Amino acid sequence: MLIRADGAARGNPGPAAAGAVVIDASLPGSARPDAPPVARISRPLGIQTNNYAEYTGVILGLEKALALGGREVELVLDSMLIVEQLSGRWKVKHPAIRPLAARAMELLRQFDSWSLRHERRENNIQADALANLALDDPEAARAAEQGR
Repeated sequence: MLIRADGAARGNPGPAAAGAVVIDASLPGSARPDAPPVARISRPLGIQTNNYAEYTGVILGLEKALALGGREVELVLDSMLIVEQLSGRWKVKHPAIRPLAARAMELLRQFDSWSLRHERRENNIQADALANLALDDPEAARAAEQGR
């Protein structure tokens, strides 16, 4: 599975949301930014920070990949902070983010193998759009998650 995840906050903190797509990495073209997903996540989060929203997108994507039976996962994120923190190169300093980072690591350990990498924001268009959809139109976000 390949997961592209993102978070959005309008203000920091401010109204926030998480978005993610889960993609079948065995299909041709799965690494393309516009690869068709097998699952979409688009969730409003109330008033939160951007980092909270970013981590929540990762967690929701990992939970969905596990629920779909994924055994190997690659996380593709536009948040250098999360990539560096989950790789262990940077410490998680903010107390509100520590439990989210711990949950993400707990989920990653459930896969047979995992990797993560940073890509520029313009390559994370699907997850970014789903996070913004949850902010702008929560009903449409629910419909997107259900494949409607």
